[in-house]
Amino acid sequence: MSNLNLSLSNVTTEQYRGLVERLFLCIFTTVPCCVFLFINFTMLFILRSKTVFCETSRYILLYNLLFADTVMMLLSQIMYLLSASGILLTYPVCGVLNMLAALTNQISPLTLVVMSLERYVAVCYPLRHATIITIRTTVVAIIVVWAISSLNVLTRVILLLQFPFRDLQSLQMTNLCSVRVMLLLPMSDYYDNAYTCFVFVSAGLTIISSYIGVTIAARSASTDKASARKTRNTLLLHMMQLVLTLSSTVQTPLLTTISRFVTRIVIVRIQIIFYMCIFIFPRCLSSLIYGIRDQNIRPLLMYYLCCRLKVNYVSQS
Repeated sequence: MSNLNLSLSNVTTEQYRGLVERLFLCIFTTVPCCVFLFINFTMLFILRSKTVFCETSRYILLYNLLFADTVMMLLSQIMYLLSASGILLTYPVCGVLNMLAALTNQISPLTLVVMSLERYVAVCYPLRHATIITIRTTVVAIIVVWAISSLNVLTRVILLLQFPFRDLQSLQMTNLCSVRVMLLLPMSDYYDNAYTCFVFVSAGLTIISSYIGVTIAARSASTDKASARKTRNTLLLHMMQLVLTLSSTVQTPLLTTISRFVTRIVIVRIQIIFYMCIFIFPRCLSSLIYGIRDQNIRPLLMYYLCCRLKVNYVSQS
C-alpha cells in the first residue's frame, strides 16, 4: 500500500512539475510576443498618423510588411498556446489557421524584394526615382505580392482537399495543430518545399543583386555616398531578415535530427528557443530596424513607446 501511495505521489509530482514548466514556457513566449505586438501596432499607427508616411512609397511598403508580420506573429502565438494547452482542433479550424499563417508568412520575403528594388532605384536612378516609384506602382506591387501569396494558399487548399476526409469517422484531429500535420499528402509536402525554395532563392538573388548594384553606384562621383552607404546597410538587414525567415523551413528536420540524441523535455525546450528566435523575433525586426534607423519614425516611436512623455528630438540629416 505504501508503495502504491509513493507511486501515486511521484506521478502527482511529475504532473505538477510538467504543469509548472508548461505555464512558465507559455509566459516566456507570451510576454515577449505581447511586447513585440505592442511595438508593431505602435509602428502601424505611426505609419498612418502623418501624410508623409501615407504618400511615400517606402513607408507604404513598410506598412504592408509590418501588417503581415504582425498578423503572422499573432497567429503563431495563438497556435502555440493552443498546442501548449493540449487543445485538439478540427481539421477545418486548423486548416484555416494554417492557410492564414501561410498567406502572411510569404508576404514578408516578397515585400522585402520590392523594398530592396525601391532602394536600388533610389540610389542608382535618383533622377528617375520619382517617376518610376510612384504611389500607383507601389500599390500595384503590393497587390501583386498579395496575389502571389493568395495563389500559393489556393494551391495548398486544392491539394489539401484531395485528402479523403469523407473516409474519416470524425473531423476531430488526433494530433496538435501545426503546419506539418496539415501536409496530409506527399504532394503537399513536395509543393511546399518547392515553392519555399523558389521564393527564397529568388528573393535572395534580388537582394544580393540590388546590393551589388548599389555598391557599384556608390563609386560614381555623382552618387550620394551617405545615402548609398545607408542603403547598403538596409539591404544587408533585409538579407538577415530573409535568412531568419528561411530558417523556419529547416526547423522541423533539424529538430528531428536533434531528437535522436536528447530527451523529449530537452527537445521541447530547444523547440521553444527556435520558436522565439525564428518565428517571433524576425517579425519585430522591421519595427526595430526602421524605428531606430529612420529619422522620421524614431522620434515618434520613442514618443509613443514612452507613453507620450515629452521627448525632445532634433531631426538629423
